[in-house]
Amino acid sequence: MNAAFTSIGIVGTGAMGRGIAQIAAQAGSTVYLFDTKPGAVDAARTHLHGQWQRLADKGRIDATQVPVLLERLVRAASLHDLAACELVVEAIAERLDAKRELLLELEYIVAPGAVLASNTSSLSITALAAPLTHPQRVAGFHFFNPVPLMKVVEVVAGLRTEAVVCARLAQYARAMGHTPVMAQDTPGFIVNHAGRGFGTEALRIVSEGVADFATVDRILRDQAGFKLGPFELMDLTALDVTHPAMESIYHQYYEEPRFRPSPITAQRLAAGLLGRKTGEGFYRYVDGAAQVPAEPPAPRPASLPPVWVSPRAARRAELYQLLKSLGATIETGATPSAGALILVAPLGFDVTTVAVVERLDPTRTVGIDMLIDDAATRRRVLATNPATREDMRDAAHALFASDGKAVSVIRDSGGFVTQRVVATIVNIAADICQQRICSPQDLETAVTLGLGYPLGPLAMGDRWGPTNILEVLFNMQTVYGDARYRPSPWLRRRGAIGLSLTHEEP
Repeated sequence: MNAAFTSIGIVGTGAMGRGIAQIAAQAGSTVYLFDTKPGAVDAARTHLHGQWQRLADKGRIDATQVPVLLERLVRAASLHDLAACELVVEAIAERLDAKRELLLELEYIVAPGAVLASNTSSLSITALAAPLTHPQRVAGFHFFNPVPLMKVVEVVAGLRTEAVVCARLAQYARAMGHTPVMAQDTPGFIVNHAGRGFGTEALRIVSEGVADFATVDRILRDQAGFKLGPFELMDLTALDVTHPAMESIYHQYYEEPRFRPSPITAQRLAAGLLGRKTGEGFYRYVDGAAQVPAEPPAPRPASLPPVWVSPRAARRAELYQLLKSLGATIETGATPSAGALILVAPLGFDVTTVAVVERLDPTRTVGIDMLIDDAATRRRVLATNPATREDMRDAAHALFASDGKAVSVIRDSGGFVTQRVVATIVNIAADICQQRICSPQDLETAVTLGLGYPLGPLAMGDRWGPTNILEVLFNMQTVYGDARYRPSPWLRRRGAIGLSLTHEEP
């Protein structure tokens, strides 16, 4: 087999097919385009001509390249026009039966050495290839939308896929200017699998009445460092895409609790609240701009009570330093005075549990999330318990907002918001590595390029401490009694012996 593909076929000229055609032509390949919809190929060529012209106008490609690139796009009147292609990529509707039927037909058209690839985002490559006489030449070649800008592609091996097929696709991806990551055939592959924790855990937080959509988004942007909050992201990708993906991965993993979808998205999907493209989702959009409710101003109590900090608080020394910088009166006795604001900083536990275990007055007890050091965040997050007095809540809010940093006050939650979302992301990523779906390095690359996280999930776990992540998960499992929070063996073992989560056994 040759290493390069000089001629490729693309079946399906929607957004994904067009994007793949663009980068393939730019890599020097002749691209045969086929679509069953009348006029679709001509529309794709017109679209790509416009794309290249815009690139030329911006100086990103030479203007003389535009007609050359357009010449590389060839109309295919039928599938038989793809007979000479060395690679055919299907990018049709996400239906197992339709994709199987297409691959079966292509198998008898293309040469024996040609590669057949699927751009599926969620269907099993093994299942797609199973009816073929030569399933060893079928692989996943999963790009992300918009293809020219999303510089990662998952190369997926089915159970019968030959290694040389994946190697050729990876080399071709590099020629197209993309970074290939190698994955085994599992539900969601790497990116859609690793991305489950962000949205599903945020939905669970809202379903518990801990905070509203906008507050969760603000916390995960400003405290955890994500570019978009989960509800902003779901509005961007649209619920008619997101919710079915949640359900598909959940069911393909035989109802694995870590991937449990939410009734919230099912209901909103049924109501047609899909996101930006329908003008309303988790937010309402006017002229493309999200209408986000304003944050209430920080309270201004006449005076602030002294503050007593639990001896079991996470980052206790840093919390003391923060309180000093804010000018708080700090109590250092073994127990708080009768009028003190009581601060706890648990990892994974809720404020109520800590107050009970430590025999603290719940009416004066407020929690603060200290998983991430204060200097690394743009927002502080406080949590009340059901008994917290309004004056104590307001005093804590006013104190921690006194230097101008944003503060969110949420209801009681095991793991606040950031702890439980970050821990879920790290745990799912660790289990992807435990299952040997991909290498730790490919996982980090896939997630940072494919999802835009501030860090790869394993690096995220290393930065905030594998032992801290483990503590969050163990304690959340205690609070909720839910198997979704059970730690992956990959995380548990590496945390126990002080290894980086990116460490791979030789």
